[in-house]
Amino acid sequence: MNTVSRGSKRRHRKLKKRIKMKDIDYGLLCGILILLFIGIIMVYSSSSYYALYEKENSDFFFIKEIVWAIVGICGMLVTMSIDYHIYKKWTPYLVMGTFLALVLVLFLGVNLNGATRWIRIGPLSFQPSELAKYVLVLYLALLIDRRKDKIKKFKEGTLFYLGIAASFAVLILAGKNLSITVIVMMVAVVMIFVGGGKLSHLLSFVPIGAVILGFLIYLQPYRLDRFTSFLDPWADTSGKSYQLIQSFYALGSGGILGSGLGNSRQKALFMPEPHNDFIFAIIGEELGLIGCTFIVLLFMFIVIKGVSIAIKARDNYGFLISIGIISVIAIQAIINIAVVTGSMPVTGVPMPFISYGGTSLVFNLGAIGILLNISRQSKEEAK
Repeated sequence: MNTVSRGSKRRHRKLKKRIKMKDIDYGLLCGILILLFIGIIMVYSSSSYYALYEKENSDFFFIKEIVWAIVGICGMLVTMSIDYHIYKKWTPYLVMGTFLALVLVLFLGVNLNGATRWIRIGPLSFQPSELAKYVLVLYLALLIDRRKDKIKKFKEGTLFYLGIAASFAVLILAGKNLSITVIVMMVAVVMIFVGGGKLSHLLSFVPIGAVILGFLIYLQPYRLDRFTSFLDPWADTSGKSYQLIQSFYALGSGGILGSGLGNSRQKALFMPEPHNDFIFAIIGEELGLIGCTFIVLLFMFIVIKGVSIAIKARDNYGFLISIGIISVIAIQAIINIAVVTGSMPVTGVPMPFISYGGTSLVFNLGAIGILLNISRQSKEEAK
């Protein structure tokens, strides 16, 4: 009995040694912190005029972003210190809580600009769809890992997992959040594919998805307006395409070197809410092509680091979580940049770690903490 106890203690000490703080991927951590620092600076620069006009305090959004950044970093430190395997036990409860929040927001949520996406709790607001993205990642990782023998089948594999993702997507869509709905389904497709799902099965859903997306766009006049304005943005420069045209002006006037930090003209009440989804345009105006390129390269570095962590993960569960988390970040960044540059229709997708937004920032940093914990337990460290 004592021999078993001593053996158990030795294994416990080895596990603790294996997941020491020094074993995290510091490259990923540094990349995220640099991105976060740039985001805080650019939120202040882009929001000062708007905040002064709307809130009579030029520091309003800057101070709130710093507070949320601190909360997010604390959350990242917590998730970084928790063994990611414990989420296997927590995931069912997280799924139930997320579904409850997505339902509650439909009845108790705050309606802003025609969409009901936020639950207000006193001075704070919470966006359940931001939580849903990462809970879906944990849930799919758990199911795919447990049902390894089912992934290559059509009904029990691809169809089953897409159905799980669709259950999240439908509730998010009910709050008129098509952009996050699309992201949720795209992340699910990525996870199913890397989990071993057949490409032919996934491709068979492309026509169905395209028809559904087209119908959803046609169903809401404002979505149809965004799509038609994307096809010809110069047809209505002061109406449907106003925000996109202001983005073009910002990016074009920035040139290669930019006008200088704080010197944007478009943020002076020309660009609607410049600190949110179109903050990349202000970055282009103030920091130029060089600044935009640096941001893109930084995201590429973070994605490469995330994929590297996934490849080195100790088990398939860690691999799937890593791919899911980095897919959420990568897809959002790609969509945001594409929207700002006029490469796809305007949609409300913030740039991760840079756009203003407390819920998004906190959950993104919390998810990075999980990724860092997976990096602690990589195959290389487990030798």
